[in-house]
Amino acid sequence: MKLLKTFALLCLLTGGLGSTFAQEATIRKNLAERLPSFTKIDEVSSTPMNGLYEIRVNGGDIFYTDAEGNFLLQGQLLDIRSKRNLTEERVTKLSAIDFDALPFKDAFTVVRGTGKRKMAVFEDPNCGYCKRLERDLEKTSDVTIYVFLYPILGQDSIDKSSNIWCARDKGKTWVGWMLREQPAAAATCDTNALERNVDFGKKHKITGTPTVFFADGSRVPGAISVQQIEKMLASSKAR
Repeated sequence: MKLLKTFALLCLLTGGLGSTFAQEATIRKNLAERLPSFTKIDEVSSTPMNGLYEIRVNGGDIFYTDAEGNFLLQGQLLDIRSKRNLTEERVTKLSAIDFDALPFKDAFTVVRGTGKRKMAVFEDPNCGYCKRLERDLEKTSDVTIYVFLYPILGQDSIDKSSNIWCARDKGKTWVGWMLREQPAAAATCDTNALERNVDFGKKHKITGTPTVFFADGSRVPGAISVQQIEKMLASSKAR
């Protein structure tokens, strides 16, 4: 009798998996036929909302569809009972990065206080929002900031980044420019790190500056306040 129950349970589980795979196959097939841009879907998964499925494309772009792939939605899925933004949580998870895997050889550090907390920033020297972020970072204590020069705003950004990277004291030169508009002296050296930073950013979809990464891998695009920085530093833990 026990053997029969076990067999029946296995049949139910197998049937459920088969149904799931069939549903995913239907969604993939119908969307690919109706929307050529959806021929390469990274993942199809169910959501807490009955009949609604999440479609992930291009690594981290989220859409929603019905069980037959007849309709497509782009927007925020909110769980109003728990007051959670499920789409935001999913995007945050997908955009996270292994902090220890960042190419630190292509960055320099700005250390404040003990430097025991860690974060990384991708910034362009001509980015106004980056300068605003730097003013808030100046008020943050006991932190090591890994600065990745990310010159994406034109040739002048490349020139400024090159001079900063080639400076004897990169951190001091960077802070002098970003906070006090003190230009870096002209200098030459191997600046391949800048190209590698841009390549890394393209690979990991860093589409604007500033982009901030914390020790737990979480990513925050755009300038954030000192209060938000402190909150993220307190909640993130190095791996």
